[in-house]
Amino acid sequence: MKPTIYLPITMVRSDCMKAYLTRRYKFPASHRLHSDALSSEENISAYGKCNNPHGHGHNYALEVTVSGAVDPQTGMVCDLVSMDGIIHQEVVSVFDHSHLNSLPSFRDRVPTTENLGLVIYGILQQKFTLANLEKVRLEETRKNAFEFGNLLR
Repeated sequence: MKPTIYLPITMVRSDCMKAYLTRRYKFPASHRLHSDALSSEENISAYGKCNNPHGHGHNYALEVTVSGAVDPQTGMVCDLVSMDGIIHQEVVSVFDHSHLNSLPSFRDRVPTTENLGLVIYGILQQKFTLANLEKVRLEETRKNAFEFGNLLR
């Protein structure tokens, strides 16, 4: 049997490729799904047990995906310490252990996970400039997760 000959791997130029980085964060929060625009019956029909007047909570898992060229000096898409700092300051610390209905972001909107994801995506679009924001994924339960990215066309 002939020995296997391995050829040296040619490095691809990092400035020609886009690399993706996804970081995961967790925070608990509670909410009540209720719309003042709907009747009591319509709220119960639309939101079921999630319309409970006392609310309920979730342990949310947030994934933030960014992209960019791999920096030849650091070998990274972006500085992870800075990325974590921004996301903790602008998102996690705002929503962690909060009752979403009481926050200004949800004064005029129902705090569904879809709306929470849109709010988080909007915050990161404005505040995060270290790399390109590709998508935000927010997991509410094992069965429910929502992803947010570029605008629909």
